[in-house]
Amino acid sequence: MKSPICDMLGIEFPLLAFSHCRDVVAAVSRAGGFGVLGATGHSPESVRTELKWIDDHCDGKPYGIDVLIPENMATAGEKNVTYNSLRTRVPPQHRAFAHDLLEKVGVRVEEQVARDDTPQPFDPDRALLVLEAAFEFPIRLIANALGVPPPSMIEMGKRHGVPVAALVGAKEHAIRQVNAGVDILVVQGTEAGGHCGEVSTLVLVPEVLKAIKPIRDVPVLAAGGVMTGAQMAACMAMGAAGVWTGSVWLATMESETTEIFREKMIEASSRDAVRSKSRTGKPARQLRSAWTEAWERDPASPGPLPMPLQSLISENALRGVDRAAAAGNPRAREMVTYFVGQGVGLIDSVRSATQVVQDFKEEFLEAVERMDDLVSE
Repeated sequence: MKSPICDMLGIEFPLLAFSHCRDVVAAVSRAGGFGVLGATGHSPESVRTELKWIDDHCDGKPYGIDVLIPENMATAGEKNVTYNSLRTRVPPQHRAFAHDLLEKVGVRVEEQVARDDTPQPFDPDRALLVLEAAFEFPIRLIANALGVPPPSMIEMGKRHGVPVAALVGAKEHAIRQVNAGVDILVVQGTEAGGHCGEVSTLVLVPEVLKAIKPIRDVPVLAAGGVMTGAQMAACMAMGAAGVWTGSVWLATMESETTEIFREKMIEASSRDAVRSKSRTGKPARQLRSAWTEAWERDPASPGPLPMPLQSLISENALRGVDRAAAAGNPRAREMVTYFVGQGVGLIDSVRSATQVVQDFKEEFLEAVERMDDLVSE
């Protein structure tokens, strides 16, 4: 295809797939798309293991890596914040609320034991170390979410000749990113899973394209609710150079999600994907569950803590929920949740990642042919 994204990344089809699962990343790249490994939870050591595996299983096809370096969080500007030091800042009422929620559904969770040098969640210094380790491998893209990448990240990309992408959820954010020197914008509408803004993809993509045109020519990837090749064609008809996808890969055989979560995705409607601060402390779209409802609607809720404090409560608790649900606890099943976008309403089965790429290609071509028929005599 004639797309600047294909030229920049060395791919044949501008379908980018964000996934925390290395199997999905490798499968998508092998099939002609571009897999992007979500590395937020990784250390330099673990990301080397993952990228070595991807390198061994992607048939020499290109792939990339995504990190999360927030510009704004409760510990911004502080140095040497560790998991254990941060844990002392969690108010007792928040711990008690989470404990009571779990106790009511028969889930017992032991407090996570961390080494004294374990960094805080979403630690920016560790993210940069992860990127440095990633450049030991032939990665073709680095991406950042929740703010303008730090200058050191942009410099790192330029030094290695690797494009730097940044996710944006508002026009003004896109302008800041272009002025900062990013190479690719991932324009993510509110339909998206995970951290997202409030403007729909259909509105945001042309709004950003119009805003950045006088500044610099930066390729735009449309994101948010893109689950089919027809949607991909629609986004590219608006001027996007390709698409960035995430939720569609959660319902694949290779995905990191649990079997129960896959079942819940198939059962869900688009309205079941809600924006909630109950997992990370920032608005993130995820599957509605007893966990999200309690934190957002229960009168007894103390309210979610800001990032990164809320993660100290939620992540260990939700791992315990997943284990209890898998063991057959029906009340725990009601609490199972994970990041997913409004496109969940289009999920009706579990497919292989390779099949998803193939379906995107076929649906894309069918959509383009329909458009050609509309303008042909």
